Parts: sequence; structure tokens; C-alpha cells
Amino acid sequence: MTPLERRASVSLALIYALRMLGLFMVLPVFMIEARQYEGGNDASMVGLAMGLYGLVQAALQMPLGLAADRWGRKRVIVLGLLLFAAGSAVAALATSVTGLAWGRALQGGGAISAAVTALLTDQTRDVVRTKGMAMIGGSIGLMFALSLVIGPLLSAWGGLPAIFWVTWGLALCGIAVVVGWTPAETYRPEAHHASTDTRSTWRILTSPELLRLDAGVFILYAVQLATWVAVPALLVQAGLATGQHSWLYLPVVLLSFVFMGLSLFRLERRGLLRPLFLGCIALVLCVQLGLFLVASQQPSLTSMAVLLFLFFCGFNVLEASQPSQASRLAPPSARGAALGVYNTLQSLGIFAGGAAGGWVAKHLGSQGLFLGSAVLMTVWLVLAWGMRFAPPATTASSAQDAADASSVHAAR
Repeated sequence: MTPLERRASVSLALIYALRMLGLFMVLPVFMIEARQYEGGNDASMVGLAMGLYGLVQAALQMPLGLAADRWGRKRVIVLGLLLFAAGSAVAALATSVTGLAWGRALQGGGAISAAVTALLTDQTRDVVRTKGMAMIGGSIGLMFALSLVIGPLLSAWGGLPAIFWVTWGLALCGIAVVVGWTPAETYRPEAHHASTDTRSTWRILTSPELLRLDAGVFILYAVQLATWVAVPALLVQAGLATGQHSWLYLPVVLLSFVFMGLSLFRLERRGLLRPLFLGCIALVLCVQLGLFLVASQQPSLTSMAVLLFLFFCGFNVLEASQPSQASRLAPPSARGAALGVYNTLQSLGIFAGGAAGGWVAKHLGSQGLFLGSAVLMTVWLVLAWGMRFAPPATTASSAQDAADASSVHAAR
């Protein structure tokens, strides 16, 4: 990576990390702490308040992706972070579950995933783009592990208001990073928008390759959320108290990053992304079958640690390589739209995994949940088998791209 590419990748990964840390911190304690609010005895209302974020975000991913193509990436990111900060303040000041619901809905209005990934795509060469996407994916996994430690500590200190005020501060820090550190935009809406009409954009968004990626990210996140409906209970059965789960998640996640660094970037450069990609889908499938077997007996901490490590190895590679592929298949004028559709399916997968996973676990138990997840991964493996993988640009063209980008920034 060039210095500008590193700066863009690190700053955008930091924006993602600040936002996701705020979102994740509330998850371990929301259902418990919300009982202290007016209306907190209504479990369905509390669940709605918690889930509204995902629904609103899914609804706005596509519109804000299109807005990023038309008005520029940074403007949309700042607008989204302002909405996220406003929602955090509303939730922090809430005295009822209804107020929490309004705050969560406003937080969901900050659907900036498409704009962030589009900006990263604009500012990195094809040959190193997956590294940038991996930094973002890695930041998400790391924040998830950290949130399981920080969230309960903040909750014990000041309840949900403390978490939401810290989230508000993190959102403002994200705006400061966008304005003060992220490199200037190289994408110019006026230079691209007129060249792509609505029909050509629609053809791009409905291409078989992008549709496979959209279906894949839906299944990946649905399986991830469904898995975490049952995994905490299995860890408790294995002898690990609820408050200690993060001490298993954190090393497992960090070790899985090492696997990704040793496999993904090297194999992609050698043109071996397809077997790695399909192999990681199969790996997550095998993990679900392994969890199915573990759930049928007394689980051990060792078996759970191994299965979670393998899960994150597969998940991280898939999570980093899919948006990179989507960005290569869409031209600059349609990247925000393409990544908007992609992130919409991601958000819907999160919602479906949590909602359907809870229903399946209630009626069919954890074994039925893991078996259903294995079926979904099998469907994805079949869909991805005939997928065409866009290779990175050649070294020569990438070097020219880097020189062009450097000259643009120098001119500014």
C-alpha cells in the first residue's frame, strides 16, 4: 500500500470501528437494562426498540448509497454520523422504551456502510483493495470482542445512558476523523453521474455476479447472528460464566486475523481466491455441523474454542473478500448503489438471523438452529460454485493508478 492508501484504509476502518463499538456495547445489556424504563415490562416492545436500528438501516442503505454516488462519499458519511450521534443522544435522554425506540431508529438512519466502502474503493488500487476491506472487517470483529467487555462495565457504572453517551462521543470522533484525517475525495459525482443512466445502473445491480454476492452476504450474516443466539448458552454449559465469554472471544478473533493475513492476501495475488472463498464457505458449513454435534452432548470448552476459531477464520475471509469483489464488478458511478444493495442485504441478514434464529431455537432447540444454518451455508456453496471472481488489476496498471492518485492529491 502507498502512504495515501494506508491512511485511507486506517482512517475508514477507524470510522467503522468507532461506530460499531457504540452499537455492539449495548447488545449484551439492552434486554436487561431496558426493564427499568417505562414500558420495560413489555418484552415485545423492548425487542422492537432493540431491532429498529437494523430495520431502519436496511431501509436506508440503498438510498444513501445512491446519494454517495450523486453528492459525494464524505458528505453522506458526515450526515450519517450526525444522525447516529443524534439517535444516541435521544436514547441517552430517554425515560421510556418508546424513547429508546426513537433513539435506536435515528441511530439506524446513519447507514453509512455503502458510502464508507465506496470511498475506500475510490482511494485504493485494485491490487490492495482487499487489504483495505480486511482492515474494516477486522475492526468489526475486534470491536465485537471488546464491546463484550466494555458494555457491561459501562452499564454497571451508569446504565444504558452511559453507553449511549459514550456512543454519542464516538460518533463525533468519527466525524473528526472524516474531516481531519481521511484523504480528500478523488471521486467527482459530476464527472461520472451523467455517463451512467438509470437502465445501465439497473443492469449492473441485477448482474448475476452481484446477485450472488448479495445473497452470500445475507446468508453469512444471518448464520452469524443465528449462531450467537445459541453459542453463549453452550459456553455456559461448558463451564464459562457469562461475564467471562469475552476472554474467549478476544483471543479467538485475534488469532483468526492472523489466519486471514497469511491466507487471503497471498492467495488472491496468486489468482487462488476462488478455491479459498469456496473453502471458507465449506469451513463455516463444517463449523455449523460441528456445533450441531456439540449441542447434542455436554460441550467442552476446548471444542467450543476450536469451533469458534474456525468460524472466525472462515467468516473474516468471506467478510473481507465479498465487498472487494462487489467494488470490482461495479463502475465508479454505480459503486455506491451496488454497495448500497450489498449492505442492505447484509442488514437484512442480521435482522433475519436474529429474529428467525430466536424462533428456531425456541421451537427446535440449538441443534435445529445449527442444522438450519448448515442448510443455508450449503445453499450458498451451490450459488457460489459458478461465480466469476474478478481478479485484481495487474501490477503495472496498479502502479500507474497509484501514481495518478498521488499526483491528484499533490495537486490539491
